[in-house]
Amino acid sequence: QVQLVESGGGLVQPGGSLRLSCAASGSSSSINAMGWYRQAPGKQRELVATMTGGGRTNYADSVKGRFTISRDNAKNTVSLQMNRLNVEDTAVYYCTVIVAVTTYWGQGTQVTVSS
Repeated sequence: QVQLVESGGGLVQPGGSLRLSCAASGSSSSINAMGWYRQAPGKQRELVATMTGGGRTNYADSVKGRFTISRDNAKNTVSLQMNRLNVEDTAVYYCTVIVAVTTYWGQGTQVTVSS
C-alpha cells in the first residue's frame, strides 16, 4: 500500500500562482510515474501533468507553459507549480503514483481561482 498526502491548494485570484505538493509513503520504493490529475464540477477527471522516474514529462495542452511538474525521487515527492492561473483551472487536484501496475490516488486538494 502507498499513502499519498497532498498540500498546497487554496483560493487564488486569476493570474496568480499556487504550488501543490504530494508525499508518498508506505510501499513506495518502486514508484514509476508520479503526477497530477484534476476534476472540475460536472466534468471528468483529466490529466494535468505526469513525470516518469527518468524525468520524462507529459502535460495537458491547457496547462503547457503555465504549470511545471517536478519530483524528488529520493524523497518520493512530486510537486506542481501552477502559474498564471485562470478560472478554468478551478478543480480538485489529485496526486497519483504508479507502483508496478497499481495506481494510487491522493484524497484531493481544492484549487479555486476566483476574483
